Amino acid sequence: MEKIKAILSELRPEFNFDESENFIADGYLDSFDIVSLIAAIEEQMGVIIDGLDIIPENFCSYEAIEALIKKSGGTV
Repeated sequence: MEKIKAILSELRPEFNFDESENFIADGYLDSFDIVSLIAAIEEQMGVIIDGLDIIPENFCSYEAIEALIKKSGGTV
């Protein structure tokens, strides 16, 4: 989970993601941020995110992002 927190903090340092229950609904991440997040996850964690999994529900919380990484064959 710390890797996810570090990536998000680097991507959007102006937000404290720990204070949000839904990163998308709270406006912490937009579509461009999600594309950047996917690129960082793929590069840093050595996984490939399937295009069908690129839906807001998979990026709304730490737990959702962690589940997506695990589903893609990575470990957190």
